[in-house]
Amino acid sequence: MKVNGNRFRRKRFQHFLGLIHRAAQSRQEVRILDIGGTRDYWVALQDMWSPYPISVTIVNMEGETGDDGPFRLRLGDACNLSEYADNSFDIVHSNSVIEHVGRWEQMKMMAAEVRRLAPVYYLQTPDFAFPVEPHFRTVGFHWLPEQARAALIQRRGFGFRKKAASVEEAVTNIQSVNLLTKGQMKALFGDAVIFHERFLGLPKSLIAVRE
Repeated sequence: MKVNGNRFRRKRFQHFLGLIHRAAQSRQEVRILDIGGTRDYWVALQDMWSPYPISVTIVNMEGETGDDGPFRLRLGDACNLSEYADNSFDIVHSNSVIEHVGRWEQMKMMAAEVRRLAPVYYLQTPDFAFPVEPHFRTVGFHWLPEQARAALIQRRGFGFRKKAASVEEAVTNIQSVNLLTKGQMKALFGDAVIFHERFLGLPKSLIAVRE
């Protein structure tokens, strides 16, 4: 089952663009915080957002830092962004990040930061219900017990993940992705509307929006 990621990205961003449009009606500049994003992501979609006066602070745990046009590249931890005061931004954006921050406690910490840092947020994550695991690119892989997945990846690579050289590497690899259900998203983002992005009628991604 092949999924056109770029098509979904642009369709998803079209919805996000509505949030920017509404914010721009009352602000000279729309301050966006992108947690775990990349400058390349925004540049690829520049034709969509260029009519709007935005500044985008992009926070990652590692990588380059500095200012470049509308972009502010910063180091930071999605689970602890205490360097930023409450409502420092107009909109928080996060795309396929929360499933990588750790287990439930870390997810709750990130969700609290997302809710704290702006009155409006838009957060997307792959849906546990979708049959193809997007990181390991295998049908039903994420539905197997953790021990079974760790054993399998010691035998060969799956999708974007290479064959693990040890038990420790295998377990670390498997535990680096924790997909969420719709019920879990509702628990994390109780003040948001949760809806599905679908592919062939199946729930591909979960999106939480607070407007």
